[in-house]
Amino acid sequence: MHIELAAVVVDDYDEAIGFFVDALGFDLVEDSPSTTNDGRPKRWVVVRPPGAATGLLLAQADGEDQRKTVGNQLAGRVGFFLRVDDFEAAYARMREAGVTFHGEPRHEPYGSVVVFEDVAGNKWDLLGPRP
Repeated sequence: MHIELAAVVVDDYDEAIGFFVDALGFDLVEDSPSTTNDGRPKRWVVVRPPGAATGLLLAQADGEDQRKTVGNQLAGRVGFFLRVDDFEAAYARMREAGVTFHGEPRHEPYGSVVVFEDVAGNKWDLLGPRP
């Protein structure tokens, strides 16, 4: 058993794909036409880190209630955690790509860490290897 997907509500599919693929280095696993429960067109967009089993479903906000959650899915808390093998290289690549970071990297018992925002404004921890 494993968690296959977690949804991230975004403003725009293509902008979100660009962020996760270009800035974070994720793979675009699927981008297929789909429909809402009431038959309106949407897309089924899945990205995930290379080699990972769990991915993100990029869900474009549909309606005012969903638009209110963009960037605030977890009430301002860090709610997503991206573990990388080479912290310094990932941090440098993401800075070069224009990713917004909160503070400077620090070293904790669980690895190097720095908070960043995704394209929607949700907070993530970028985590390096455990010491």
